[in-house]
Amino acid sequence: MTGQSGTEFNNFIGLRTFYAEKNEVHDASMTTRRSLLRWFTAGAALIAWGAVLLQFYLSLRLAVANGKGVGWGVVIYFGYFTILTNLLVALALSVPLVIPASAPARFFARPGVATAIVAAITLVGAAYFILLRKAWNPQGWQLAADVALHYVTPLLFLLYWWFAVPKRGLGWGAIPKWTVYPIGYFVYLLLRGSLTGLYPYPFIDVSTLGYGRALLNALGVLIGFVAVAALLVGAARLQNASATRNE
Repeated sequence: MTGQSGTEFNNFIGLRTFYAEKNEVHDASMTTRRSLLRWFTAGAALIAWGAVLLQFYLSLRLAVANGKGVGWGVVIYFGYFTILTNLLVALALSVPLVIPASAPARFFARPGVATAIVAAITLVGAAYFILLRKAWNPQGWQLAADVALHYVTPLLFLLYWWFAVPKRGLGWGAIPKWTVYPIGYFVYLLLRGSLTGLYPYPFIDVSTLGYGRALLNALGVLIGFVAVAALLVGAARLQNASATRNE
């Protein structure tokens, strides 16, 4: 082997060693990241489930204390967009961890589904802060449930979405499909209200505002949902572009 050939061979071996070590470091980093994300997801799921279960207990206790009974408490509980959306968050966090190979796990792991849920839970936090936080003064365990449902869980799920959910393929065209959830909730609310006279939020209380004003307010909330969804899609596209440049 000539001196030049030996030098080229050594350079080749050196490059192979360098890239092998680099790949090993990358693989170890990815393993650590996946492990941290799993622990974070599990912790967030526990908090989300703890919040909805605590509020369930508090709702039933209040109904019984007011002489309405457990059934009435259940009806009240499942009337809130906050509760339904927090339940979706709890399921989206826990189902892929507990039964990863199942059809529900694949459904909640879909980027479009996760983004629709994060848009809804972000709206929960924003709408509560802007419209409802001064409407009452919760204390004790009710305050803990209130903070968890409206602030802690939305923030945790937003972080989960940003760091754990793949976002390739997310586009503006998916947003109209995501509005099925808030629109469906409003329809459910109107039907439920016509039967029971119960409207969980004052800004869509038909018995006080009338259908025209209540529907106008609901439209405003829907526009807010679309705006949040658009911001999320825009952020996802920026994240994808940054990841592509770094590959």
